[in-house]
Amino acid sequence: MSEFTIFQVDAFADNVFEGNPAAVVPLESWLSDEMMLAIAAENNLAETAFFVPEGEGYGLRWFTPAAEVPLCGHATLASAHVLFTHLGFAKPEITFQTKSGPLSVGREGDLYVMDFPSNMPKPTMVPDGIADVLGARPAMVLKSKSILAVFEDMHQVAALQPDVAKLTRFCNEMGMGLIATATGDEASGWDCASRFFAAHVGIPEDPVTGSAHTVIVPFWAKRLGKDDITARQISKRGGTLFCTVKGERLLMRGRAVDYLKGTISV
Repeated sequence: MSEFTIFQVDAFADNVFEGNPAAVVPLESWLSDEMMLAIAAENNLAETAFFVPEGEGYGLRWFTPAAEVPLCGHATLASAHVLFTHLGFAKPEITFQTKSGPLSVGREGDLYVMDFPSNMPKPTMVPDGIADVLGARPAMVLKSKSILAVFEDMHQVAALQPDVAKLTRFCNEMGMGLIATATGDEASGWDCASRFFAAHVGIPEDPVTGSAHTVIVPFWAKRLGKDDITARQISKRGGTLFCTVKGERLLMRGRAVDYLKGTISV
């Protein structure tokens, strides 16, 4: 039996119980895929991140309770927080080698800054049954790494009550997650608001999703004619991302809060 330190961090959060919780397990070398998936399933969080030393940075992988995923923003932020705050990483920027290429994370004051690819969505045919899945018909639908369903008003997005069985079937058939988005609430300073559903990887609704914003933010930046976007994910927990579009890249900024540190035995 082996023991490993585990951290649980609320990412894109100002306080505990906000944002998106991620487990982070630092390793000296990779465990088997089966073991990492079993640990993620046991944690039963949207993502568990594992990292190992690699060159001058780290290799980083992410697992939901059901599958490995190619990109995860909140667990990347959580991993950087663990390295900077708990493991004594002293350089100004961490580079993670991932299945989505190198991802860097630095700091601006109390914000972590992640440099991710930007995935501009393109208009697509409205998928059959999307209104039945979401319980409302979007004004337009676009597609990139996820399906982007655009609504006229953020209150429509907040009121959505997806049919979980239909949502799961839809995401499995499309092979990707489903984003619902609209312009934000000016009084709160949000440029856009969203929710994200990823039933194809075992997550009916994700609380706050960095990877989804690689699709959301480029769309709204172009539509609103501005590069700096304050994005709010309006899940029950909620979280805020401060984003800047830089050509084919996207800077995402957010805070992180510690919840738990412990030891797992496997």
